[in-house]
Amino acid sequence: MSQMTEDDIYRTSTQYRLWSFTRESLASLRSTTNASAADGVRAAIRSQRTGHAGSGTAREGSNQKPSDPSKEVDCLTVEEEQKLVGFYCVKAIQFADFCEFPTNVKATAVQYLKRFYLSNSPMTYHPKEMMAAALFLSTKTENHYTSLRSFASKLPKTTPESVVAPEFLLTQGLRFTFDVRHPHRGLEGGVMELLALAHGKGQADPESKRSSEQIQEEMVDIQPAKESSKKSRSADDVVRRIQAAHGKAKEVGKSSALLTDAYFLYTPSQIWLSSLFLADEPLTRFYIDTKIPKPSTLKTKLITTLQACAKLLGSSASANPGEAEIKALTKIDKKLFKCRNPEKVDLVGINKAQKRDSEGTGDNGLDEKVIKKRKMEREKSEKEAEDIFGPTLAKEPK
Repeated sequence: MSQMTEDDIYRTSTQYRLWSFTRESLASLRSTTNASAADGVRAAIRSQRTGHAGSGTAREGSNQKPSDPSKEVDCLTVEEEQKLVGFYCVKAIQFADFCEFPTNVKATAVQYLKRFYLSNSPMTYHPKEMMAAALFLSTKTENHYTSLRSFASKLPKTTPESVVAPEFLLTQGLRFTFDVRHPHRGLEGGVMELLALAHGKGQADPESKRSSEQIQEEMVDIQPAKESSKKSRSADDVVRRIQAAHGKAKEVGKSSALLTDAYFLYTPSQIWLSSLFLADEPLTRFYIDTKIPKPSTLKTKLITTLQACAKLLGSSASANPGEAEIKALTKIDKKLFKCRNPEKVDLVGINKAQKRDSEGTGDNGLDEKVIKKRKMEREKSEKEAEDIFGPTLAKEPK
């Protein structure tokens, strides 16, 4: 019976099946979501303006042609949406740190936000409202109990109702998959292996035919990470080097790994190895050599992948936006104020109405038009729920 590798296990996860993309497919999905949301915004605003115009009195003898309301709406671009979502991912990290939430809660909340906005747009649901919902949901899925009232009290102008109101929308956007595989645990395991090798207690691949003592001696001779760095002279120096690389890699995992598209494009193992690669490339190459001692296509492909991932991690926007970036984000937020879908602004009200309707008490005394509209919205929601898991995935060629 063959033994399953870590890669085989990861391929069975929902993260791999539903949330792994190529750069092209990811860009295409975001573009489609943006275009669909823009159409929805223009239709909703057109309907709203037409309704207001119909309630007024037309001017007699006026030759003025009514303008097309849809053409007056300047919607967000894909790039603007990404910047706004990225900003609220940073805010989620900052608020999680303020609440002293553990790393896994913080990291999961950020991935919930990023996943949600692959199929939803900030023009439909504002990231500020979804941020609180994502963070509170992550405290539950990561088994970190937090009181709803206490959580809401730490956010300005936030009530318990406003935190949980978007929760079902969020879970729909997540396709009801709450598991997030992070690179943090893999990094800890890799560092433990490196420390064992540095202490002369580790084991390399059997094909290398090197003893633990030989590997320990070779580690002292690993070239410095930078030209300005001092060369190791003893096993103790190597241990300090590993600890320094560990600290830098952890910071990458807590910031740029979360704020970039790394989780969508790479596996957790590739991410933690890339963060270590970014922190100390010679040390990481030595570690890989202990696993794959001989040159091979697999080894070349792995190094190429790690270099690409490390480049992405190194290009991340700062977790502390500067004055120019804040100014640009403020401009985008003002633009969003004018192109939000008016039918989706009051999430608390929508949530309450849905609960009343589900209990069968929401139509009493309501206008016939309102009842008809709610019925249509329910039918639309039911259809979306049926299609929430998307098309059948194609099998990989053998």
